[in-house]
Amino acid sequence: MKEIQLEKQGKIAVVTLDSPPVNALTLARYEAITETFEAINGMDDINVVVFTAKGTKAFCAGLELKEFLAATPEEDPGRAKVVRATFRAIRHCAVPVIAAVNGPALGAGSVLASSSDIRVASEKATFSMPEINVGRCGGGAHTGRLVPQGSLRYMAFTGEQISAWEAHRVGFVERVVTPRQLMPTAMDMANVIASKSRVGLVTMKEALNRIENMPVDEGYELEQQYSTKLMHSEDAREAVRAVVEKRAPVFKGR
Repeated sequence: MKEIQLEKQGKIAVVTLDSPPVNALTLARYEAITETFEAINGMDDINVVVFTAKGTKAFCAGLELKEFLAATPEEDPGRAKVVRATFRAIRHCAVPVIAAVNGPALGAGSVLASSSDIRVASEKATFSMPEINVGRCGGGAHTGRLVPQGSLRYMAFTGEQISAWEAHRVGFVERVVTPRQLMPTAMDMANVIASKSRVGLVTMKEALNRIENMPVDEGYELEQQYSTKLMHSEDAREAVRAVVEKRAPVFKGR
């Protein structure tokens, strides 16, 4: 689907929403995003994803309301499953995902960002949960992983947008930059991640996803198991040799 573009730049995959004017999500676009991220899982030459959007009006304005308004109650369970699959595909993408948010991220658009691992936002970006305004609930499970309960409930109950700087203050966004700096900043961050061992990144992300909601002691025990497995990989041994020999490592993804 041309509205969901995938471009490789070295070990970086750039996934771009391109559905003017506001990159709203139809069911077909949800499915295309899912397919794109699932395809990336099988790309052994990709270490990191930058997820962004074209245009200046919005990163993603959420659901295409006309399509969803036409849905019958019988169709709702199937549609909900498709939507869940998309956010899960991003969150459980094998490699880290950086969301480069160029403009307003409304509803499902905000969830696309929160499903990513890291968020870089343009000063023109805003984030909101406007579902209350259209007779829906949604996004709290994802947004609530990142922001305090007060911020989450303010967004959910009012439907109002928060600025990129406010999103940064409450921990939703890691960096706020000018519009011109957005992609260079995201790509610089991606290049740092891309230089790491893919087997290390895949192992680290899986471990972090699994321990996120575990008690500290149990989580750390599981993390140690992942670490023990990783340290016996060929790339881990190469990393140690490179430090000892004071040179850049040459990873083979094993």
